[in-house]
Amino acid sequence: MAYLKASDTSIDFPLYHTENRSLKKALLGQVSSRFGVDKKSRPVVQALRDVSFSLKTGDRLGLVGSNGSGKTTLLRTLSGIYQPTAGTLSMEGKLISLLDPQQGMNMELTGYENIRLRSYYLGLSKSESQMFEEDVVGFTELNEFLDIPVRNYSSGMIVRLAFGMATAFSPEILLMDEWILAGDAAFMSKAKKRVEGMVQHADILVLASHSPSILAEWTNRLIWLDGGRIVADGPAMEVFEAYLPSQDFQQLLKTRS
Repeated sequence: MAYLKASDTSIDFPLYHTENRSLKKALLGQVSSRFGVDKKSRPVVQALRDVSFSLKTGDRLGLVGSNGSGKTTLLRTLSGIYQPTAGTLSMEGKLISLLDPQQGMNMELTGYENIRLRSYYLGLSKSESQMFEEDVVGFTELNEFLDIPVRNYSSGMIVRLAFGMATAFSPEILLMDEWILAGDAAFMSKAKKRVEGMVQHADILVLASHSPSILAEWTNRLIWLDGGRIVADGPAMEVFEAYLPSQDFQQLLKTRS
């Protein structure tokens, strides 16, 4: 049975004294109240602080909070991109994160070569690799463009290939940021149906979103983050009533139940 657990998980980002450090520029001004120092007295931004929760099969968790509250940082920590500064993470089950589908793509390789490279990284058998390739080829509809290097693709074509590879398998644990469903209307309509299938088949979902309709449709529990800390954690309707009082949202949740 799949599970995902965070215990007092904290993330600190170091602040460098060099003025052109991109991380420092990105963080200064919007998280000044979260400055601190690490064990060696070096300045850090406290991106997440003492985050704890436990998820089991059937849980559909939504993450809400203003920009900079820690939603994406938490997703990246759960996916293994960031390592906790303190606390622990534990999980059981195959995990896929739809945060940056283009991660791991090689622009110098052809579309077909990228597909085969991804199947190798996934550790697929020969028969699984063949099914993986057929699925991605059919979904992307890139046809003859799969024979040329990805560096020659348009941005939309790159998104198609990356998204197709990232969503070819339904995981037990699915991590997702809602921006993944933004883009070319024709393609994203098709992409949304594919993601909806993944959501339905996943044992556990963790979704960061600002959309009441998506949260109402896909989640049964919400965590409200503010300043990198959990403000509230509970049933979706109760938490959203506290986070953003909205009769429209409450009615939407009631119609779903």
